Amino acid sequence: MPADPAAEASLLSAAAEVAAAEWDRLAGGIDPFTSHAFLALLESSGSATARTGWRPRHLLLRRDGRVVAAAPLWLKSHSFGEYVFDQGWAEAFARAGGRYYPKLQVAVPFTPVPGRRLLAADPADREALAEALLATAARLAVSSLHVTFCSEEEAALLARRGCLLRRGIQFHWHNRGYRDFQDFLDSLKSEKRKTIRKEREAVRRAGVTVEVLEGAAAAPVLEAFFPYYLATVERRWGGAYLTPSFFAGLARSLTDRLVVVRASRQGRMLGAALNLLGGDTLYGRLWGALEEGRFLHFECCYYAALEFAIGRGLARVEAGAQGPHKLLRGYEPVWTWSAHWLADPALRAAVAAFLARESGALEEEMAVLRAALPYRGGEPLRTERKAGMRP
Repeated sequence: MPADPAAEASLLSAAAEVAAAEWDRLAGGIDPFTSHAFLALLESSGSATARTGWRPRHLLLRRDGRVVAAAPLWLKSHSFGEYVFDQGWAEAFARAGGRYYPKLQVAVPFTPVPGRRLLAADPADREALAEALLATAARLAVSSLHVTFCSEEEAALLARRGCLLRRGIQFHWHNRGYRDFQDFLDSLKSEKRKTIRKEREAVRRAGVTVEVLEGAAAAPVLEAFFPYYLATVERRWGGAYLTPSFFAGLARSLTDRLVVVRASRQGRMLGAALNLLGGDTLYGRLWGALEEGRFLHFECCYYAALEFAIGRGLARVEAGAQGPHKLLRGYEPVWTWSAHWLADPALRAAVAAFLARESGALEEEMAVLRAALPYRGGEPLRTERKAGMRP
C-alpha cells in the first residue's frame, strides 16, 4: 500500500479505462510518448498487448476519488523492446533455479526516449506512487520491477526506496543558438564539416529529393510506411514490434506532432524518417526504406532533422538508442537512467556487483566520447544566442 493512507492504488487492464484528460493532466502534455493517445494506440493497434508479451497493468493513484498520479506499467513475459538489457540477469537467475518472468516494467514500449515515468503534479504524490509501485511488485510476487528511461530525479527517488540504479549513454544534439545549418557547420572541426557537406551533396547528386512534411501533410506517408519499416527492421534487427494499424492510427491521433522526412526519386518514395515533436524537442523515432541509398539515412535522420530544429528554434534533437556514429555528426553523449528492484536477495547482490562494474566502464567510455566530439576545441561552441530566439 502507498505510504499515504488516503491514497488508493488500482491497476488498469488498458489505457482506455482512464479518461484521456485525467491521464494527460498528469503527463503534462509535452512528451508525446507518455500521452494517453500514444499509449492507447500501442494497445489498440495490437503492438503492446498480452499476446505480444506486454500486458497493460497501468497504475493509478487516487485521493478522494481524483486521479493524482499514474505510471505506464506492464506485466512482461520477456525482455524485448525495452532497450535496457537485462536478459543476462534473467539467464543467471534461471540457472540458479529462479523464475525471472513475469516482471513489471514502467516504460513506454519500443521507445528508448528519456522522460518522466512517475506521472504526478505534486512531489508528494510522486513519492506515494513510487511506494505503490513497490507494493504492487511485492503483492504480485514478481521477480522484479524496472523503471526504464526515467528522469534522473525519479531515479534518485527510487534509489532512496532501495532500487538499484543503472545508467546508459545516448546521443542528443543541442542547439547552441545556431542561426542556420551553416552556422552549425561552422562550429565543427574542418574535416567533420567537409564530411557532412560531401554526404549531403552525394544524396543530391543521386537525384534524391528530400522533403520535410508536418502534420496532416505527413499523414499519407505514415499510412504507407509499414512496408518501409518492416523492410528496414528485418534487414537490421529481425523483429518488427509495431503493426500497420499503429502507423495509420498515429497519423490520425497525433497528427499535430508529426514531422516526417521523405526521400523520393522521380516521384517514388525511397524511404522516410518518422519524428515526433514534443515541447522544445524533436524526437527521431523510426527510419524505413525499401532501398538504402548512400548516405540517405544520415541525410534524412540527422541532417534534415537538425536543419528543421534550427529553423524552428528547438533546443534538442533526440535520435533514440545506440549510435556512436551520431557523435561525428554533432550529437553529444548524455546519461540515461533506469531503476531496478529485485525481490531475490542473491540476485540483487549479483546485479548490484555487475552494475558497479558497468558504471565504471561507462565512466571511461563517456570520457572517451566527450574527447571525440567533432566541435572546434573539443566542446560545442557556446554563443550568446539561445535556442528559440531569432537573431
